[in-house]
Amino acid sequence: MNGAVRAVVRAAIAKGCEPYAIYEGYEGLVQGGSMMKKMTWEDVRGWLSEGGTLIGTARCQPFRERWGRLKSAKNMIVNGIDALIVCGGDGSLTGADLFRSEWSGLLEELVATGELTTEQIKGYEHLTIVGLVGSIDNDMSSTDATIGAFSSLSRICQSVDFIDATAYSHSRAFVVEVMGRHCGWLALMAGIATGADYIIIPEQPPNSKNWGDEMCKIVNSHRKKGKRKTIVIVAEGAIDDNLTPITAGTVKDLLVEKLGLDTRITTLGHVQRGGTAVAFDRLLSTLQGVDAVDAVLESTPSTPSPMIGITENKISRKPLMESVALTKSVAAAIDSKNFDKAMSLRDTEFAEYLQAFRSTTMIDNELELLPIEKRLNIAIINVGAPAGGMNAATRAAACYCLSRGHKPFAIHNGFTGLIQHDSVRELNWLDVDNWVIRGGSEIGTNRNLPDVDIGLVAYHFQKHSFDGLMIVGGFEAFMSLYQLEQARASYPAFRIPMTCLPATISNNVPGTEYSIGSDTCLNALVDYCDAIKQSANASRRRVFVVEVQGGRSGYIASYAGLCVGALAVYTPEKGINLKMLEKDIEHLRENFAQDEGKNRAGKLILRNEKASKIYTTELIADIIRDEAAGRFEARTANPGHVQQGGIPSPMDRLRATRLAVKCMNFIEENQPKKPNSILPSETASVIGIVGAKIVFTSVKYLYDHETEIENRRPRRVLWSKMQQISRMLSRNPFGIRSDDE
Repeated sequence: MNGAVRAVVRAAIAKGCEPYAIYEGYEGLVQGGSMMKKMTWEDVRGWLSEGGTLIGTARCQPFRERWGRLKSAKNMIVNGIDALIVCGGDGSLTGADLFRSEWSGLLEELVATGELTTEQIKGYEHLTIVGLVGSIDNDMSSTDATIGAFSSLSRICQSVDFIDATAYSHSRAFVVEVMGRHCGWLALMAGIATGADYIIIPEQPPNSKNWGDEMCKIVNSHRKKGKRKTIVIVAEGAIDDNLTPITAGTVKDLLVEKLGLDTRITTLGHVQRGGTAVAFDRLLSTLQGVDAVDAVLESTPSTPSPMIGITENKISRKPLMESVALTKSVAAAIDSKNFDKAMSLRDTEFAEYLQAFRSTTMIDNELELLPIEKRLNIAIINVGAPAGGMNAATRAAACYCLSRGHKPFAIHNGFTGLIQHDSVRELNWLDVDNWVIRGGSEIGTNRNLPDVDIGLVAYHFQKHSFDGLMIVGGFEAFMSLYQLEQARASYPAFRIPMTCLPATISNNVPGTEYSIGSDTCLNALVDYCDAIKQSANASRRRVFVVEVQGGRSGYIASYAGLCVGALAVYTPEKGINLKMLEKDIEHLRENFAQDEGKNRAGKLILRNEKASKIYTTELIADIIRDEAAGRFEARTANPGHVQQGGIPSPMDRLRATRLAVKCMNFIEENQPKKPNSILPSETASVIGIVGAKIVFTSVKYLYDHETEIENRRPRRVLWSKMQQISRMLSRNPFGIRSDDE
């Protein structure tokens, strides 16, 4: 929420508006006075890294009454406010829209009672409302994510990851209760991201007659395969299909009585609301906050109040009350036991994740097994540098294959391992079960492409009778798929469906706006830069030049700059020249002069590792230091390979799972009708998130039309807007640069 307030305040000022912060929610509107504060640029400095909400929030009974809204209207007009950006749940947003619908009547009453004059209300005849959704439950319809949801999910996953070690050590079962009264998003996503054995959510409640037996059957089957631990995740609003509440205690008793497991309960409670925002929430709140200001400026009296949401990777605007009505209808559908309707009212992403969880967990379900003649041998290989989520993708693909009767094979150590050692190993469920939380690549990876010896690669493909291939990796994986597709004419072994699942911190694979691993990298950079900025703030007059990875792609630098509030970002797409440095150093001088030694006065500049051959990180720091003439100092910092390692973020685990399952669907659906028959180029495709959709795009098309081969990146730069927003919010007057700068 603090990121949203910061973005709204600074975007409003940058666009010539006067922003006010209303403290303690609607209570501040009703009370007025000091609880309605005109904000300055400096007031929100450092807010990106703060948890909670620094302007406060509270339930307000007076605002539910007309007299409270009447006072609120008067206070707004007295302070010159004609638009309201509300960040909250469906209750807060419903109240805001009601306020707008009553506005003209409230003004008439204020004039009639002498509280305001006709002259005072001139220019305030219409109230503009824009909604931002702040909810850890992620329970708002018409958006894939709400502000705070992924931060909450991160706390849950971190807690369950810690519990996991104890559960494994003692061979225990843990029942973990998470928030979500009418929405099972947190429980579902945590179940996928932690490899839980069973989840209970309100949208798809289990059968009241046998849910305990079903749960115990799944848990017992996992135990028989050799699993030492059991994790069951229960939403606080969990029910059976007769609407009878299912508590963590009930689940524990069943696991103890039916299976004899040593079972403990962990209720995470308000831990889920705490801590600083993760990278995605910083991005989401910032981009939505900026868009909210644009929505206010573009609004007309006839425009329905918009809600700012996100669909896949695209910021969107949806009618506010339509979204609220859909959200409330989910709870109504659950109360009426219409669970299919409740699921249909959630976004398609929710249903796909639920199916992915079932496909990767319920592996002994005979109903899911394909006929023997349709069962396939599917190969999985990692190519390129390691990235967070690679193992989650491999696990999801393997578990899906096992649930359908396919045989999953891992090609260890990339194409080099295949060529030199025939390193093909069939995967079983226990091998991969715990991989979802592991960083790096459990099956090994390297950068060598198939053309090292493509004939020998084809020989091994034929030897193992592969019917499909999923390549997980970065630009090398993309190029590997292209080489295999081009070799189909000469090698029939490659005439099988093949996919590339992009996984690289550089996010430089054509055909997608998001690569697995980039979110983990962003979170590592956010943590690193927060610590660096703390040092810079403490010394008051210090700027850190931080070198980040990304190859010739400026994605990580651009998005990280937005997440940490960098003053400037240098990327390979724009390069660096003396004119840029001169302008940014002048901006630094002005900033430090205005700060006058205040707290939170440290600055960050991010430089991509390949932004310039001449202007290195050290040289930029030296130039700044020399130009500062003792008024401030500059230091360098390089997080290095910390950006690639560590435990994958929940988002990377989730998207890896969902995309891997879709890759398996792609391989199943594109089997050749006759062995070794020529396949269309579309059967060798890159899976990607493009705008608001998940798409498969032919690798040949991408190579021919959308790739800068020499620079190892897509031709279309999607993140330049992030740099412009970042500079606008850092008050850099040189924020929008022309292409020749």
